[in-house]
Amino acid sequence: MKVTTQNLQQIPEFVQVPNDQLQWLIDKSHIKVLKQGAYLFQKGDPIDKLFIVLQGKIEIKVEQNGNYKHVALMDTNEIGGLLPFSRASSALGFGEVLENSDVLVLEKSCFKEMISNHYELTESLVHKMTTRVREFTKDNVQAEKMMSLGKLSAGLAHELNNPASAMVRSAKALKEHLANVPEKFKRVVSIQATEKEIDIINDILFEKLNNRPENNMKLTERNEKEDELEEWLEDHNVDNAYELTETLLDFCIGIPAMEEIHKATGQKNFPHAIEWIENVLTTEKMVDEIGEASDRISSLVSSIKSYTHMDRAPEKVSTDIHIGLKSTLTMLNHKLKKKNISLEKDFQANLSEPLIFVSEINQVWTNLIDNAVDAMSHSGVLKIKTSEDQKFVKVEIIDDGDGIPEEHLDHIFDPFFTTKAIGEGTGMGLEVVQRIINQHAGKITVKSKKGETRFTVYLPIS
Repeated sequence: MKVTTQNLQQIPEFVQVPNDQLQWLIDKSHIKVLKQGAYLFQKGDPIDKLFIVLQGKIEIKVEQNGNYKHVALMDTNEIGGLLPFSRASSALGFGEVLENSDVLVLEKSCFKEMISNHYELTESLVHKMTTRVREFTKDNVQAEKMMSLGKLSAGLAHELNNPASAMVRSAKALKEHLANVPEKFKRVVSIQATEKEIDIINDILFEKLNNRPENNMKLTERNEKEDELEEWLEDHNVDNAYELTETLLDFCIGIPAMEEIHKATGQKNFPHAIEWIENVLTTEKMVDEIGEASDRISSLVSSIKSYTHMDRAPEKVSTDIHIGLKSTLTMLNHKLKKKNISLEKDFQANLSEPLIFVSEINQVWTNLIDNAVDAMSHSGVLKIKTSEDQKFVKVEIIDDGDGIPEEHLDHIFDPFFTTKAIGEGTGMGLEVVQRIINQHAGKITVKSKKGETRFTVYLPIS
């Protein structure tokens, strides 16, 4: 294929480039003919050539976890590869030819002459590079947000599933339990008891319901008490005593209470009375379980609203940062539990309330805490400390992981820099963190050694 300056002027970036400079580009370049299925470049190849697709299609893709992910498509009149002043060194992916293609190739060795003698051509290629970086940044910020959202969604699904499942189980058990009430009620109404005797039973029952004691018995102690209570009930002609002991002991109703009830009802009425008491306590326990589960769901929803600040206008507000930290920890609780990480909070009381964009600052806590958890081994310790440092609110997030290598410390806030494997991080998380902190006229520092990495965020109080 013969290339002319008219051909290159069809490329949008070259519309304003003089013909003599385009001719220089043609003279210094060579054409590479590629068949469908071939590769223009492969992962690890040096990025040392400028590519211009004269005709054809080339797909750029990266490998993630054994699969290929589409990144971009170089179509006819598309510019790619090395551009002036680019710091890229080696290809992270593959350029596979989808259609037979002719590619104009300019070697890196010609760049110095181009930059020195052909201003408009260089300028057009630099503009192309800045556009490419801007689009790449936008895509990676979106990918980082989606990755963060995916982690939070998975965690929330897990956190919500537990209380929701508990509610379903308890509701089903309550329905089955209430189906047996009519038969038990028949036996209760057959009891011939005085008003005084009924008062004794009611006093014991409702004292336990209204002042339910904390049951702190160890497993061995509880097993012993269940065996003793079961044996006592059987000795007093109570059928299915083993079914009653668990609920009775949940409310700390042991043998002394049984003796008092037995004395009030007499042997004939005692089995029916104790069966009815257990029935009332079981109902109460199931209702409590449903209440606790619904409270947990309500608490999670409140944390989500607080985390996203969805019910407020997007403006800076004076805020207790402890609220955002606690909400973020709720969001990430599943990760802490999964790795059995201990959490140590040292929150200063009466901390000043800085003016912040709440959702953005919560994103800072999410990225920093999430990274800290990823850096720690199983059963690690995560510390979060808040304090005031002159005119700043100071937040420290400390993990006991392996630390950040010293050679990486100066680059961790750079866009696209990541120490994680491909598919696990885009390298935008800490760049976003720093951008948000700068937006608040604050600062962030990091110190790291083996066993202690400390990120410190400073937010101005006013």
